[in-house]
Amino acid sequence: MNQLVQKAKELLTSGEAAYIIGYAEDKKGKTVPCIARNSESAEKLVFNHHSINNLAVYLKRIKKFNKGKIAVVAKGCDIRAIVALVQENQVRRDSIIIIGMNCNGVVKDSADEWKRENVQIKCKYCQLRTPRNADFIIGELKDFELPEDYQLALMEKIEAWSPEDRRAFFEESFAECIKCYACRQVCPLCYCEQCITNKSMPRWIESGSTKKGNFSWNIIRAFHLAGRCIGCHECERVCPVNIPLTLLTRKMGVLVMKEFNYRHGSEFDQPTLVGVYNVSDKEDFIK
Repeated sequence: MNQLVQKAKELLTSGEAAYIIGYAEDKKGKTVPCIARNSESAEKLVFNHHSINNLAVYLKRIKKFNKGKIAVVAKGCDIRAIVALVQENQVRRDSIIIIGMNCNGVVKDSADEWKRENVQIKCKYCQLRTPRNADFIIGELKDFELPEDYQLALMEKIEAWSPEDRRAFFEESFAECIKCYACRQVCPLCYCEQCITNKSMPRWIESGSTKKGNFSWNIIRAFHLAGRCIGCHECERVCPVNIPLTLLTRKMGVLVMKEFNYRHGSEFDQPTLVGVYNVSDKEDFIK
């Protein structure tokens, strides 16, 4: 019996956890989200290089639960999302159990095996292979060399362009958007009861997939995640037309770290970026 299954059974049989949100293998050998409610279903739980999904997304709609705690199997990057939900008062820390997994990288959806060149973008600059803020940590780390972080080089290249060229680049990228909103649904920090895109009185964003509407939607979404995005890259992974969505959110994260030395989802007791004011905050970026 592997460590994950053993820990899951302990939590379920003791009643400490009402159920466990984790991963199970599908018929193709990949993994899918799975909810284990008893010892028998806990046997299905696995964790491997196909465990891509950020399972914190399943916590964002839970308002109240009285039948025990909810346990979540999470990578280091996923735990940042859980911490962020607690910081933003969407989830109570005392209502969840975090089963942290030592992670050796996860691969792209289409990849059948672990290879250095197959790892997800987020793994290329990961600093959380050993999770923080977990109640338990399971699994063994293996040494491997991270591949080149090409996204950072692309960000620096785009930043050197003129404002006109940058706008043209993003307008062209967003022109492919089909307004499926998969990026919104998969994001653990998109939890508004009514998204601005669904409001019709007044209508803030064109509902159709038009150049203007696409640009407005993607820019507004990026701004809503400014200083909040935890870098799980789920939005870009599920985008059916491969828009480089994380270029903007990651860039804003870099700026927030530079200007305020702030990284969302780091500590449970840390206030949100807009939840605290310090007289020593920089002001030179204000134009």
